[in-house]
Amino acid sequence: MELGSQIKKHRNELSLSQEELAEKVYVSRQTISNWENDKSYPDVNSLVLLSEIFNVSIDNLIKGDIEIMKEQIRAEDRKEFESLSHIYAILFFLAMLSPIPLFHFLRLVGICIWLVLMGLTLFVALRLEKMKKQFDIQTYREIVAFSEGMRLDDIAKAREEGKRPYQKLLLAFGSGILTLIIAISFAMLLK
Repeated sequence: MELGSQIKKHRNELSLSQEELAEKVYVSRQTISNWENDKSYPDVNSLVLLSEIFNVSIDNLIKGDIEIMKEQIRAEDRKEFESLSHIYAILFFLAMLSPIPLFHFLRLVGICIWLVLMGLTLFVALRLEKMKKQFDIQTYREIVAFSEGMRLDDIAKAREEGKRPYQKLLLAFGSGILTLIIAISFAMLLK
């Protein structure tokens, strides 16, 4: 990608060290180094700050990178991510519907089967979150959306939702516990 060389070029033109630029963008020096070496990509807010500091438009700053980002979004990794999302939806659906029949017909064995199903569902959920971070899907989508004219406020909201993976896991776990309580209640009623 070209952004790393652009940041380095503009930083050197202004005679700024990585640490000085990091202070102006509110990130660490290591983050600036990672950007310059194409190890990571700045979020939209950082891009706005960089464009202001360098006195260039965001379009000029990321020129050439947009098509690469769009391609990366559409790549095989996205297909794998979507497939895993479908698997997660199915597992979650099964985990929500299966406790009552499992507990009613299989008792203790049913509880064990349901716990394994919940464990598998949580594993897939964690894998999905890891893939989102690994492929930087959220950030690239924000940048593409921003370049196509979306308001920065909408992008910031989308990014905040992406930062809440633990809330999603807690919601899934809480739903499972609630389902377990309901299933046990039904099992006691059916005795």
